Amino acid sequence: MEKLEQLYEGKAKKVYRTDDPNVYLVEYKDDATAGNGAKRGTILGKGAVNNKVTNHLMRQLEAREGIPTHYVQELSDRETLVKRVAIVPLEVIVRNIAAGSLSKRLGLPEGTPLKTPVLEYCYKNDELGDPMVNEYHIAAMGLATKAELETIADYSFRVNRFLCAYLKEVGIDLVDFKLEFGRLDDGTIILADEISPDTCRFWDSKTHAHLDKDLFRRDLGGAEEAYQEVQKRLLGQ
Repeated sequence: MEKLEQLYEGKAKKVYRTDDPNVYLVEYKDDATAGNGAKRGTILGKGAVNNKVTNHLMRQLEAREGIPTHYVQELSDRETLVKRVAIVPLEVIVRNIAAGSLSKRLGLPEGTPLKTPVLEYCYKNDELGDPMVNEYHIAAMGLATKAELETIADYSFRVNRFLCAYLKEVGIDLVDFKLEFGRLDDGTIILADEISPDTCRFWDSKTHAHLDKDLFRRDLGGAEEAYQEVQKRLLGQ
């Protein structure tokens, strides 16, 4: 499949058109940002890690859970073919353990297990700082229908259940994570974007050491090694 012109460049990826109008090519970058782009830097090798980890987890979710994803084919360390979708402008966040903004908002010490998973939505808008919204905001703004939101919530909880168990097998606790969904031309909702140390909080099950972007976000150091460790545990490479 031929790689054509670049359509978009985001914080972590570039998207290209291909000679198939229904398939795009995604290229993962090593660029790292935090605080909606306020902090910028580089995590060497993260693009390759995020590409491989995302593809692996999406393949598992399709095969084991029947959750439809945008994944088509991994082309190289950093390039993957994906289905063309219209992204639903929502960040869908699932939380299992208090951390980050939830700890600050609710006064829960970081590391506090939650009695039930928490599902949150944020409106994807960098200029507004991706504000949190609820089902009523989403309906009022026409961001998604009630049926679409029900599908998104169902998929998100199913992804959470699967990933919690799957990651536990390799000694990783899934603290929280962000998902994005897209619409195919026929309106079908599918899982899109990525599932990686960029979009998830991964903690070592025994030591609770960070294995994710918080190492960059909080200037803790060791981000490159942590990303490689996640890939090693999941893919054995």
